[in-house]
Amino acid sequence: LNKCLWLGVPVVLILIQLAIEVFASDATKKFLLEEGGPHETMQAVTMFIAFIMATYLAIRIKGKWLKLWFGIAALASFYVAGEEVSWGQWIFYWDTPEGWAQINDQQETNLHNTSAWFEQKPQIILQIGVLVGGIIIPLLKLFKPEKLPTRFNAIYGDYHLLPTALIALSLKLSDTILDAMHWHFFYRVSEVLELYLFYFVALYLYFMFKKVKR
Repeated sequence: LNKCLWLGVPVVLILIQLAIEVFASDATKKFLLEEGGPHETMQAVTMFIAFIMATYLAIRIKGKWLKLWFGIAALASFYVAGEEVSWGQWIFYWDTPEGWAQINDQQETNLHNTSAWFEQKPQIILQIGVLVGGIIIPLLKLFKPEKLPTRFNAIYGDYHLLPTALIALSLKLSDTILDAMHWHFFYRVSEVLELYLFYFVALYLYFMFKKVKR
């Protein structure tokens, strides 16, 4: 199960996504990647699972700063899960209040389409977290463990996070390069990237969960 989660899932998902980009029609891609579509549903479900694990960790783990760490993770995961379904709008299909629709870029009942501070800025922080926590720290643990401060051993991830982190950051890098060339391979790379960023969070919390259970 562990190998399936940290290696199988991210690799299979990107292969499926590449096949979709090459062979699927634009109508199919639009259906899969539109607001409230399958990709956003997977994102919401992933972050809700992350919320449950982070809440468990915040309650069960010992140490005030560790409780704070996982408490923040729980709140962030709950916020993202709610935002991805517009706090239920994509489930129950209510109309956005007129006043809110005027300040929301996509006329939805969420915060992340109202300001960069609720979407782009937090995502940049998460991307830095994926780079540091999913690539730099695991590689240091493998090859230069003495370089890592021991006081944070309890929250370090390991090599299990590398495949997801590498795919996520490769998506971001390729999109940046291709955007500069005014060419795009992915229909909506932002949705694919978000799925990997959120899966990284859930995967990190899963292995923290297993560590605490032991």
